[in-house]
Amino acid sequence: MYYRIALLFSLTFTLPVYAEQAPVLKQSDDRHMSDLTQLTFKGDNGEAYFSFDGQQLIYQSNRGGFECDKIWTMNIDGSNKTMVSPNHGAHTCAFFQPGEKQIVFASTSHLEGSCPSKPEWPPHIRYAWPLHPYNIYRANVDGSDLTPLTDNPKYDAEPIVSADGKSIVFGSQREGDFDIYRMDVNGGNLQRLTDTEGYDGGPWFSPESTKIVWRAWHPTTAAEKSQWQENMNQDYIQSTPLDIWVMDADGNNKIRLTDNGATNWAPSWHPDGKRIVFSSNMDDWRDDYKTFGHNFELYLINSDGSGLERITYNQVFDSFPMFSPDGKKIVFGSNRNPNKPRATDIFIADWTE
Repeated sequence: MYYRIALLFSLTFTLPVYAEQAPVLKQSDDRHMSDLTQLTFKGDNGEAYFSFDGQQLIYQSNRGGFECDKIWTMNIDGSNKTMVSPNHGAHTCAFFQPGEKQIVFASTSHLEGSCPSKPEWPPHIRYAWPLHPYNIYRANVDGSDLTPLTDNPKYDAEPIVSADGKSIVFGSQREGDFDIYRMDVNGGNLQRLTDTEGYDGGPWFSPESTKIVWRAWHPTTAAEKSQWQENMNQDYIQSTPLDIWVMDADGNNKIRLTDNGATNWAPSWHPDGKRIVFSSNMDDWRDDYKTFGHNFELYLINSDGSGLERITYNQVFDSFPMFSPDGKKIVFGSNRNPNKPRATDIFIADWTE
């Protein structure tokens, strides 16, 4: 599930138009990117991920006037936008299976009501996101033959399918904490991969299906542990620092890649299997609040923690990055549209080393 962060618009690109009207935007200094194209213009959009053949994207959006997100697919030029989830319930975190004939996503469509109720945070919480009781589903690429893969009264979401088509890794609240689990693509052979108290989420298989990258925060003080237990008991996650970690696909050899006090999240792999792209606010320190701000940019880092490089430069939210399987394009979500400064849209660009 992804953040809904309200951000202000700043410098960006002049964008080509596909089917819907694009605003005239300014040039920015985004390293390695050219021919940046805005693909969505209606609603709030996020988590757009490539199919394994690199020709389609699957994403979540409330376009069409829905009160909560549905799952959509489109071609990589922004054409043929099609809703493929049920029209009731909230839906998030969708991914193609190899062969592009089936998809997986998280959904509350098994519950009554058009959308889950919106929780009220305690007054002292600046920002948090709810843990709705999602289950993970598989469907045909057109949304037909919807089949549940998990059956858990707590949160199951964030499914990513391995490139070998054998496994799904996901985040879950099922055992009183928030951890990473792995299962077969049919939902069998469930394995818990993390067990440290705190948040372990947003997992992603490497291209060879041998490694997993994820984001984590583990409380250490009594106050932090008390905060975390409140989060779990009330089914929400409070905004905290997050770091990028890597482990073997069986949960062994866990390595921490970042340790900067910022919110580092939304990691995925470069097709070379050696680098990781992620989003972070590490360069947005706010002296007035003595904390990190809301300007998230995209970064690259080697899988051993070396070679950190910033790759986007603007003053608004950039996140959910994913490279195309051939490494020639990158897709991400951003608040770059000046006509929708508080909403996220999907952008795609050519990538050059």
